[in-house]
Amino acid sequence: MKTLLQLALAASIGIAFALPAIAAERGPVPEGQKAAYERVDPQLPIGPSPLVNFKPKKGPPWKIGYASNYAGNGWRAAIMDEFTNKLLPKYKAAGLVSDFVVTQSELKDTVQIQQMRQMVDDGVDAIIICCSNVTALNQTIEYAHDKGVPVISFSGYVTSPLAINATENAVQNGYIAGEWLAKEMGGKGNILLVSGIPGMATSDSFDLGAKEALADHPDVKIVGNVAGNWTDQVAQVEVQKFLATNPQQIDGILAQSSNENGVLNAVRQSGREMMPIVLGGEASAACFWRNTPDFISKSFHFWPPRADARLAWEVTLRVLEGQGPKNQSILRQALPYTIEDVNAALPKDCDPNSTDWIEPKGDDWATSGVLDAFFERPHDPLSWKP
Repeated sequence: MKTLLQLALAASIGIAFALPAIAAERGPVPEGQKAAYERVDPQLPIGPSPLVNFKPKKGPPWKIGYASNYAGNGWRAAIMDEFTNKLLPKYKAAGLVSDFVVTQSELKDTVQIQQMRQMVDDGVDAIIICCSNVTALNQTIEYAHDKGVPVISFSGYVTSPLAINATENAVQNGYIAGEWLAKEMGGKGNILLVSGIPGMATSDSFDLGAKEALADHPDVKIVGNVAGNWTDQVAQVEVQKFLATNPQQIDGILAQSSNENGVLNAVRQSGREMMPIVLGGEASAACFWRNTPDFISKSFHFWPPRADARLAWEVTLRVLEGQGPKNQSILRQALPYTIEDVNAALPKDCDPNSTDWIEPKGDDWATSGVLDAFFERPHDPLSWKP
């Protein structure tokens, strides 16, 4: 089933790339944000929002549910820390949130479905989900919607016409990564592709975008593909196995974050000369770059965890406050960062085993002004009053 889905998605992606702009029906996109909607995955809903006139079951304070499907990497840990230790206290103090309920389903869709339905039955006012299967939760999202509970997906999308997606454009991000790496390699050589979790929207979309970019470079060849599960320890083992059993030259590694430090460690342990590797903000990998400044020319924030958490949280609160999202999907673009940014973020004696992240400066990932433009009745979500 997964293979059929991936083939179908690959075929439809090919159609999308044949077009100069957006192929699907689209809702309003603010001026200045249209670039984020280029090379969009054609399965991602970008039509008018179904929640533009949404009104919550009751006024604040609200009970928020977070139906997480994985907790096994530093990216997820940073998300949880931002939700529970940064955002929740502020919104509790403002009288807008009473409780934050978290479940973990360990990549099991059926478990996540049960947990989401239980959240609805237990009276949550909104549910946040992350990085999910694009279709598996749709009936449950409809169940929540019928009970007056909006569902907001971040860092990945769902195809439900009743949900709001606040997420990066993963196809575009993969294209950017592939194009950058091909040029970083001088337009020729062998690439190892290190995916996230195959079957998850973000992972599959990113890889499809990367392959589309590399197809424009006939002298660049993907010679291997392993799954790092967005977990450094898994990525390190899988890349070590690949390098040990495939003696050919590897000239670049296109790694989805958060795999990059595991990839770096695997290459270093293999004894091979370091090649360009796509980084995505892990402070551990950035520490290597900090002390090896000629390693690469730049890299990108594809899905910065704390900024992503703030995006999801603020969109959720804005929906509950009746601000009226205009579009089903609020998309963000990759932001480049350089060695100067790394030097500013990390000390020279940085920790090569850090579990922290380098994030975009300030609120560059989704400024208040940008988010305001995605809503009919915008207001700062923290200072909003009923």
